[in-house]
Amino acid sequence: MKIGIILGDQLSHSLPTLAQLNKQTDRLVMAELADEARYVKHHQQKLALIFSAMRHFAAELRSTGWQVDYHAFGEHGFHSFESLLETVCDGAEAVVVTHCGEYRLQQRIEHHWQKSAGVPVHCLEDSRFLCAADFFQRWASGKKQLRMEFFYREMRRHTGLLMEGDEPVGGQWNFDSSNRQPYKGKTPLPPVLAFDRDEIDRDVLALVSEEFADHIGTLDDFQWGTTSAQAQQALDHFIEHRLPHFGDYQDAMVTGEDTLFHSLLSPYINIGLLDPMVVCQAAEQAYFSGDAPLNAVEGFIRQIIGWREYVRGIYWLLMPDYAKENRLGNDRPLPSYYWTGETKMHCMAECFRNTLDHAYAHHIQRLMVTGNFALLLGVLPEAICQWYLEVYADAFDWVELPNTLGMVMHADGGYLGSKPYAASGSYINRMSDYCKHCQYNVKTASEPDSCPFNSLYWHFVHRHRQQFAGNHRMRMIYRNLERMEPAKVDAMLQRAERLLADPDAL
Repeated sequence: MKIGIILGDQLSHSLPTLAQLNKQTDRLVMAELADEARYVKHHQQKLALIFSAMRHFAAELRSTGWQVDYHAFGEHGFHSFESLLETVCDGAEAVVVTHCGEYRLQQRIEHHWQKSAGVPVHCLEDSRFLCAADFFQRWASGKKQLRMEFFYREMRRHTGLLMEGDEPVGGQWNFDSSNRQPYKGKTPLPPVLAFDRDEIDRDVLALVSEEFADHIGTLDDFQWGTTSAQAQQALDHFIEHRLPHFGDYQDAMVTGEDTLFHSLLSPYINIGLLDPMVVCQAAEQAYFSGDAPLNAVEGFIRQIIGWREYVRGIYWLLMPDYAKENRLGNDRPLPSYYWTGETKMHCMAECFRNTLDHAYAHHIQRLMVTGNFALLLGVLPEAICQWYLEVYADAFDWVELPNTLGMVMHADGGYLGSKPYAASGSYINRMSDYCKHCQYNVKTASEPDSCPFNSLYWHFVHRHRQQFAGNHRMRMIYRNLERMEPAKVDAMLQRAERLLADPDAL
């Protein structure tokens, strides 16, 4: 008999572990463990999603003939996988597990599990990703800097998605320049998708509310699907109602509108309820059927086979040293409003509200508002990386760390992205209605009521001149700085210094 360990982000019937085992003779083990739930203080909705999805998946496995031993939180004495293995492996000949999504846990699998289990541990490559680790390593070999666009083109060829022979459909690889419209309200917003809650959901919500009350967030408006069928509903809903306008408005932000036309599919893909290739094929078919425009479909597919696979490749290529990168020398703590949401900056307050209420914020809210502000402040990369890992339902270390450390904080010196994603309030004003509702003035940079993003942006540019003056994508910015009146520059820098002295007051 072999024991198959199924992790909380491996809820897929195509999991390699299942393919290696025999339903008649082998046994599956799943467990809700304190060490995994509490090593960072995950958002309550993230825990509820994972626990409920795990329990539903275990029920699906049993219904198809698998023997599943499920250990629910609070109903067993195991805190870690090692303590679990010491007990569940009696009489087993081997343990089988699929490669996990976190360096921390993978090290324990490779160096500690066999001792605890007392039998060999076989760790299988996770074939659910579209780019194998050795494929990415070969592609990255010899490159001083990586560029997602070129990797993405390789993945288009590799998968055949939106391809006509060797050429991209539509004659160009990337339609990002067509995906930057602010939302003005003319296009009707999609209907809300709601899921019925069953006994498993209710039990898990009660458990998380009681056991994890000190974790960030609220369960009051838990909207996530927790079964593979509900995840498929979410995919169908996106393809029909959201994808047609996703391209135009994927960078837009609107007060009180938390999702606009975004898919909300990343949590389901990242825990295994949806297969990424199936998701991409559904979007591709919508284009070929005339149900969605190319700029929307290409932009969506790029996020999955481009960014998603790209950051995973970087993670496993460079860990563990990558997690320690801090090329800009940042050391500030995160301001308190990253946990409370209480700030006078309306854009930040809106993003925090969405985060606290739903364990969600779309990529521009993360990158160009909360992330951009952390970059401008000079926050310690480790602090903002941990915050993103804690607060978002789709956040697992392999995807969160490179996105935050590399793309948001530019802490890797430009290995992942060619320029820092730093911006003043003008960008936020262009892509949202946030500034119209804010007490700060987005049109000025040095006055007492000036938008904090403005002076902090120029302070960032000024203090990192040595690192970025030679960057070809930053030359125009430094030319603009040089053209400014010295008195104006001094006033902006003084305003920024006052803000940096007490960022919690903003």
